[in-house]
Amino acid sequence: MQIEVGAVLEGKVTGITNFGAFVDLDSNTSGMVHISEVSTSFVNDINEFLKVGDTVKVKVMGVNEKGKISLSIRRAMENNERPERKPKGEFRPKNDRPFNNRERSNEPQKPKTESNSFEDMMARFKQSSDEKFMDLKRKNGEVKRNRRATKQ
Repeated sequence: MQIEVGAVLEGKVTGITNFGAFVDLDSNTSGMVHISEVSTSFVNDINEFLKVGDTVKVKVMGVNEKGKISLSIRRAMENNERPERKPKGEFRPKNDRPFNNRERSNEPQKPKTESNSFEDMMARFKQSSDEKFMDLKRKNGEVKRNRRATKQ
C-alpha cells in the first residue's frame, strides 16, 4: 500500500501506550497516533478515548526516512467539521485593541536605541540588582560608611 501524506485512511487500533496508539492501516503497514493527535480536547488518559480493536479514521501527517508513519485522528475529524474561514479583514475579536498611531502611520518605525543583546540585558539586570541590594542594606543599617578619622 502506498502511503501519501495528507491522505485520510481507516485503520484498526492494535496497541495503546501512555504516549499514543498504534494503528494498522493494512496487513503490512502501521503507524502511530501521538496522544496529542487523538482528540481536539485535552487527553490525560488515552484509554478514555481508544481501545484495542477500535476502527478509526486517521490522517497521514508524515513519513520519516526510517519509514515510520505519523498519524492523526484529530486532524482526520477536522476535515469534516472545520468551518469555513472568513476572509481577512472581516473578523476582529472583541478583545482586540485598535492600533496605536505609530502602527497606523506609513512612516517607518525608528529603531530602538537600546541594545538588546544578552550581555547588555545581563549587565542592566546586574546593575539594577546591585542598586536594589545596596538600598536594602542601607535601610537595614548594614552599610558602614567609609569615613576617615581626622587627626586632631
